[in-house]
Amino acid sequence: MADETPTEPTEVTAPVPAETPAEATPSKAPARRRAKAPPKKEAAEAPEEKPEAAKKEEGPRAPRRASLPPAQEKLLRARGEIDRRRPLFGRQARYRYYRIGRDMSWRRPRGLQSKQRRHYGYRPKIVRIGYRSPARVRGLVPSGFRPILVHTDRDLRAIDSKVEAAVIARTVGTRRRLVLEEAARKLGIRVLNPIVKSEEET
Repeated sequence: MADETPTEPTEVTAPVPAETPAEATPSKAPARRRAKAPPKKEAAEAPEEKPEAAKKEEGPRAPRRASLPPAQEKLLRARGEIDRRRPLFGRQARYRYYRIGRDMSWRRPRGLQSKQRRHYGYRPKIVRIGYRSPARVRGLVPSGFRPILVHTDRDLRAIDSKVEAAVIARTVGTRRRLVLEEAARKLGIRVLNPIVKSEEET
């Protein structure tokens, strides 16, 4: 009887197969995750192709800058330098009265004893013709376009897209404004005050 007892515990310690199914279950889980990942990439790539087809249907692209002759381009750069050197014109006693200096309007000093009219150095500068920009580029926006006020589609068709750009009038409502902006994109005309900005303008 004493010889039979040691043999029994050796047989009981052998139940190892219970660990093998536990190891098999985690191996199946990553296989399912890998199978689900590829369709998500395909779905993400599909919508990227749609905007390219839509852009082709819109028509010619609106130019970012006006196509000006070299002489006008040079004057446009000179106008920028003149603008930087131009002083800030202020009315007489604008620092004394809020109602005079609040909107930075200009009125010529007319007083007999006015120090500003007599060009005293410690008084603000007076508006003179020498501060004006070159006549050939006067009225152009910094990109070189000449702004044209637009109310209807007929006004859009009369615009030269290479030199002129559209400015939609403030009296035009939002619904009709969106229609005009879409028509300008199809014609390749730059809109200077759009509600909906394209990816190029942002």
